[in-house]
Amino acid sequence: MAQGVPQTAMVLAAGYGERMRPLTNTRPKPLVTVSGRALLDHVLDKLAQAGVATAVVNVHYLADQIEAHVAGRKAPHIVISDERDKLLDTGGGVVKALPLLGTEPFLLVNSDSIWLDGTRGNLQRLAAAFDPEQMDALLLLAPSATSIGYSGRGDFAMAPDGRLRPRAEREVTPFVYAGAAIFSPALFKDAPQGPFSLNRLFVKAAEAERLFGLRLDGIWMHVGTPDAIALAERTILQSAA
Repeated sequence: MAQGVPQTAMVLAAGYGERMRPLTNTRPKPLVTVSGRALLDHVLDKLAQAGVATAVVNVHYLADQIEAHVAGRKAPHIVISDERDKLLDTGGGVVKALPLLGTEPFLLVNSDSIWLDGTRGNLQRLAAAFDPEQMDALLLLAPSATSIGYSGRGDFAMAPDGRLRPRAEREVTPFVYAGAAIFSPALFKDAPQGPFSLNRLFVKAAEAERLFGLRLDGIWMHVGTPDAIALAERTILQSAA
């Protein structure tokens, strides 16, 4: 089993945030604020609390704003993976950053993924459950039905042993990917260069029975549109009451 939380994480922060317009016309989505704090800072705070030493943040859209925003952070240490020349999508972005991420398993977190932890931090729970002998990826999953701001058909079905099967085209599945995971570098063996989605690698890992999930302890909030911000802020406020 993995010994402690990985010291390195990747934060995906390069996208255009088109569904968050007009807020993203002049600022990147990771800098949209929820409860007075940028989405990106919510994520970086979680990583710092979990003891992650270094976060690799990829940038493309309005990259200068993100670089300036993180320049003053002490923890985690920020390394920029520059995609100004070409947006590489989720999978391609990680492949480009692999030399910065090292040879050990690493965390990956979407910059727009916010959750309220239960009794134990979910990043710590991921680290404790990750077994590189049988897993190439361990994804944090939230129940589709009770997630705040989510109305989709789910992403995965999960077997009793935690193995995942991606949702078929017309299927409804009980779990949605909550935008946080631990990956083994082995997941990216023979991965293509250039833009591609991580979903391609999830399918490949599932076919090899090396894609696993862990149910989130707490509440996940999908902050994909301006309307979803108010829902998330209300949920955070209620949790603090």
